[in-house]
Amino acid sequence: MPDFSGKVLFNHAFSRQTLIAFLTGQPHCIVAMEAGSNSPYWGQIAEGAGHEVRLIPPIDVKPFVKRQKSDAADAKAIPEAARHPNLHFVAVKSAKHQARPVTFRTHQCFVRQWAQLINALSRTGASLRRL
Repeated sequence: MPDFSGKVLFNHAFSRQTLIAFLTGQPHCIVAMEAGSNSPYWGQIAEGAGHEVRLIPPIDVKPFVKRQKSDAADAKAIPEAARHPNLHFVAVKSAKHQARPVTFRTHQCFVRQWAQLINALSRTGASLRRL
């Protein structure tokens, strides 16, 4: 974890529970992370603890990676990318907002399967009536 001058304050791995405890115990600060599948969850946790969250798209982190792209290299590149003045940040999605595409896909799948069932039944001569 670097400060604003770029000096690394500490560097160690966290389990989920210790990260949550760490975030809630820290004074309000900027929490920058690479946007990914779990970043909305961790962004919500950090925002709940009062921090400002900056989710950086992976494509914007890549230019700051000095060697091969890996988790460790990304972790070193993210603070540099977060300090860049012209960087675009992604908003933290709420759980409700994240559920919308899943609901839509489930509905589309149900409608498709329902149409296939009606089509198959009509080929056999059966019909569905509304009760």
